[in-house]
Amino acid sequence: MFELISKTKDTLKNDLLSGLTVALALVPEAVAFSFVAGVDPLVGLYSAFIVGLVSAIFGGRPGMISGATGALAVVIVTLVAQHGVEYLFATVVLMGILQMLAGIFKLGKFARLIPHSVMLGFVNGLAIVIFLAQLAQFKFMDAAGSEQWLQGKNMGIMVGLVLLTMAIIYFLPKLTKAIPSSLVAIASVTGIVYLLGLDTKTVSDLASVSGGLPTFHLPSIPLNLETLKIIFPYAAIMAAVGLIESLMTLQLIDEITETRGRANRECLGQGLANIATGFFGGMGGCAMIGQSMINVNSGGRGRASGISASLFLLFFIMAGSTIIGFIPVAALVGVMFTVVIGTFAWSSVKVLGKIPKSDALVIVLVSTVTVFTDLAMAVFCGVIVSALVFAWKKSERINSEEYIDDKGHKHYQISGPLFFGSVQSFQELFSPKNDPQRVYLDFKDSRVCDYSSLEVINNLVEKYKKHEKEVYIKNLNPDCQNVIAKAGNMFTAKMV
Repeated sequence: MFELISKTKDTLKNDLLSGLTVALALVPEAVAFSFVAGVDPLVGLYSAFIVGLVSAIFGGRPGMISGATGALAVVIVTLVAQHGVEYLFATVVLMGILQMLAGIFKLGKFARLIPHSVMLGFVNGLAIVIFLAQLAQFKFMDAAGSEQWLQGKNMGIMVGLVLLTMAIIYFLPKLTKAIPSSLVAIASVTGIVYLLGLDTKTVSDLASVSGGLPTFHLPSIPLNLETLKIIFPYAAIMAAVGLIESLMTLQLIDEITETRGRANRECLGQGLANIATGFFGGMGGCAMIGQSMINVNSGGRGRASGISASLFLLFFIMAGSTIIGFIPVAALVGVMFTVVIGTFAWSSVKVLGKIPKSDALVIVLVSTVTVFTDLAMAVFCGVIVSALVFAWKKSERINSEEYIDDKGHKHYQISGPLFFGSVQSFQELFSPKNDPQRVYLDFKDSRVCDYSSLEVINNLVEKYKKHEKEVYIKNLNPDCQNVIAKAGNMFTAKMV
């Protein structure tokens, strides 16, 4: 009993400390994504708070962090520019409804169809995206309004603080794991900057993060079909992007923690979170792989880590904005660079020359598309290419052994799956003109999988009929017989 209580206390302590670390990293991310989306920074911060809190309570993956993300920000920027922020709030509500419907109809299970090569491409692509997003902090805006790289001393201070942060995060766990190394790194670098009076960019230089409690707000838009036509395409894309990123992050956290999340519950949790944030003035959100990795690596495993991260973030908004404003951006960039190193699947680089070329292509393809377009398109391309490769390989496996029995009847012993991809190869196995009067097709080692299979068998039977010959089907397994039974009169071959 005492051991259980002690373990629970340790777990709660780890969750709270990791939640604080995550909250510190959430602030600049939410502000940056707000700028990308073209909305006020508080919109992004409120999204991070509400989405993070609701999904931590009701989602299907304890320890996973959700909030405003860049993947969604790039989708909504056009909507905000053309129609305004009120349409965005309505779109986020509709996005949440679509995600909840996905959970109700248990569509989360389809995440299992995503191949491992797509998963590797996903994490590599996101690691690159996170890395590239941090490079903006090494630039400044000149008098002409264009971005320029930091020069001389300023660049040296920035790089030095980033490297110091990364060094603390790497070496501190070798001495003690009592406190998350990321939190110690942020506090230490902040202290050094102010003790030495170093001139470097801080969170307060990005934007003001001061605000109050988010208030309930009905989107001020006309409720008609024209509005639905405007917001539905954006809502559908956002729902797909959000769920794909969330479910793939869920799978990644599952692998790291060696536990199992619940995909359909995560769909429901993400949907409920986005409905709430839409009614409280947020830009929507989903799981964040970077913050989730910070949380897990800092010891956060339970729901308390996500809940505490959200509550700490709300505290920063309402009362701690001045303190947060002191934090050097370099410290947070160092944390994110550490996340990049931990997120990127370095093993995938080593095995590119050892795995099938098709899998290597998918890894590179998904990574590239993630960087240059968006996650949903990348995963879609990866799954389609993987499916086409699988179908092509399976189509080459259809073959048969032939023999003629004592009665002069010819037997084809079919092996390999018969489906839309293999019907062409299947047809090439037969010679109706040269075969004897009676032919048997033995499907003991084969499967009739789809309508294309039934159609090719029917066409084969018709070819034999034209030469006044008979075709008989035998040894179909029960599943194949069910497919044929459902087809009814569509299937004309004789069964034996």
